[in-house]
Amino acid sequence: QVELVESGGDSVQAGGSLRLSCVPSRSTYSPKYMAWFRQRPGKPREGVAAIEGDDVTTYADSVKGRFTISRDKAKNILYLQMDNLNSDDTAKYSCAAEKGPNRPPFLWVAYNHWGQGTQVTVSS
Repeated sequence: QVELVESGGDSVQAGGSLRLSCVPSRSTYSPKYMAWFRQRPGKPREGVAAIEGDDVTTYADSVKGRFTISRDKAKNILYLQMDNLNSDDTAKYSCAAEKGPNRPPFLWVAYNHWGQGTQVTVSS
């Protein structure tokens, strides 16, 4: 069983930036499909950004142009660069890994592995 460990969450001012990281507990675990989800207070879990392979990416409309998902193959780390943050981005962010190839990238039940999450708080 592989675990995913997120880090990088913090409290920032609106307009600021953060970079989240997600590291698998097994260094050789490098699934083709990975994603970042978030859960805002009182709202359901939502997909934020997903990556297929090295560079095929999908973004939620709410974060397009502000967030960038990427992976460092050498270090086996998944990143989420978040720029121009606003209060609506306040949430617990979790990374997810490994889904079937035909499942939608933001269908959270499709993913087999999840991290515990890291909190991002944006104050205006």
